[in-house]
Amino acid sequence: MELANYLGILLILLPITILRVIGLWKLFEKAGRPGWEAVIPGYCIYIMIKLSGRPAWWMIWYFIPVINIIMIIGVRIDFVKCYGKFTFLQHAGAVLLSFIVFPLWGFDKNIRYLGASATDEFKKKYPYKKSTSREWADAIIFAVVAATLIRSFLLEAYTIPTGSMEKSLLIGDFLFVSKVNYGPRIPMTPVAFPFAHHTMPLIGTKAYWDGIELDYHRLPGLEKIERRDVVVFNYPMDADAPLSRPVDKRENYIKRCIAIGGDTLRIINANVYVNGKLSEKPEFSQKYYVVKSDGTDFNPQTLQDMNIEAQRASEDQYYFNMTHAQAEEIKGWANVKEVKPMIKGPNEPEADIYPKDPAFHWNLDNFGPIIVPKKGWTVKLDSTNIAIYKRAIEVYEHNKVEQNGHQLIINGKPANTYTFKMDYFWMMGDNRDNSLDSRFWGFVPEDHIVGKALFVWMSWDTNGSFLGKIRWNRLFMGIH
Repeated sequence: MELANYLGILLILLPITILRVIGLWKLFEKAGRPGWEAVIPGYCIYIMIKLSGRPAWWMIWYFIPVINIIMIIGVRIDFVKCYGKFTFLQHAGAVLLSFIVFPLWGFDKNIRYLGASATDEFKKKYPYKKSTSREWADAIIFAVVAATLIRSFLLEAYTIPTGSMEKSLLIGDFLFVSKVNYGPRIPMTPVAFPFAHHTMPLIGTKAYWDGIELDYHRLPGLEKIERRDVVVFNYPMDADAPLSRPVDKRENYIKRCIAIGGDTLRIINANVYVNGKLSEKPEFSQKYYVVKSDGTDFNPQTLQDMNIEAQRASEDQYYFNMTHAQAEEIKGWANVKEVKPMIKGPNEPEADIYPKDPAFHWNLDNFGPIIVPKKGWTVKLDSTNIAIYKRAIEVYEHNKVEQNGHQLIINGKPANTYTFKMDYFWMMGDNRDNSLDSRFWGFVPEDHIVGKALFVWMSWDTNGSFLGKIRWNRLFMGIH
């Protein structure tokens, strides 16, 4: 974030904080407490808990991420009840506009401290019965706030919409993704409509306001991303026009992490090598095979039962998209003469393969070598590799990159090296020939990481029969 943006946010937050503290100072004095206690972060929450009559151990919740937000909301509501504020609008003001209502109530001579609102004595002395509409409003708001916090910081449900991970994950799989494993990412676009990602349902407008965009920060996690993890992340290419979405509002993708920052990756004849070692293929990874028969047709029901996508090329030749195990099984069929993988040779470049530069004669099956950037790694830049790293330097790390002949200019200064500020990852789908992944658009920056896929809790087969749409064998299946 630029200095001007920091100063702009500071100019907004500073007066808000000062006003809230001034209001708390006066309210504390009304309750017989020293006003200076309102100045100390954390301690002022403890005083509010004490004045409300809640047990002191409630402060434990203050130190637990996500739960502490819910706790602070509850404490504020309990606290203003101590001053006779019982209505929905008064409570909403205490939560959302404390910098306005706290000073107003603090300087109002007619408002006084009535006692600890959480005690039975107080409730008998100052009874307040909520209307039915108020009960519903409180329940709905609490549910929205709690669900939003859980989705943002703990766990979120996702649906597999495409076949890029088949047969590891199938279209119609519903899975839970943990935000805790890699550390919850602090929302970067905090003003957004609840439960909508980037687009409002039905009306199709933006579901967020990008007037406020925060820098990338992540809470501590349980683990680091490892090779072979199945990861949900924001699609990096959504940074480009016409969408130009903020990082956390870019489309969610799910792929398998093949290489992490610092790794050297190469693909040779469809085999992936990481740091010179052959990478083990996922158990259910798929590839297209050429299958030659003796001229007799294959049983469509058998292929459907095996979930094999088949295309007929000629009278005796087919293209099957299947796993290695299925290919070995089909080799033993009586009417099969040959089964071999479809592999593009190293001299068959594809124009849409990253980095989309004619100097690189790469394709899906023969790619690299390429070094995945790592935080703190200084790369020597020249005409042979600038195409590979320019997008990361310019788009993801927000530098201005220009080339003047053979001279590289970064932020207006000549440069022949660059030190990366983030870790990056190389993501690929298990359905290798039907996956839009890093082979097409390059590295995934760490600030795009959403979470780790944990398990499938429901699987729905739209092509199944009425009674067979639920894939019972996939329910609560762990993701490996």
